[in-house]
Amino acid sequence: MPKYLIEREIPGAGKMSAEQLKAVSQTSCGVLRKLGPEIQWLHSYVTEDKIYCVYIAPSADVVREHAVQGGFPANRISRIESMIDPTTADA
Repeated sequence: MPKYLIEREIPGAGKMSAEQLKAVSQTSCGVLRKLGPEIQWLHSYVTEDKIYCVYIAPSADVVREHAVQGGFPANRISRIESMIDPTTADA
């Protein structure tokens, strides 16, 4: 199943409190339960004004629907073609 990187422009994201991040997470998980097991949220990175999320999903359309139902932006959805890390240099 494909993986996607979702870029969400959320001004002040890096200043969100633990409670605010928990609320966003709860909203996301609620939508994921409604959409079914084909879409899975792996993790997210919170930066100053953006949140980058990694999802497993059958298509970008399903990822987009998750954003619509959750009420948060999906400014850019990119299919992850491969992944590298420092161990790639040794392969």
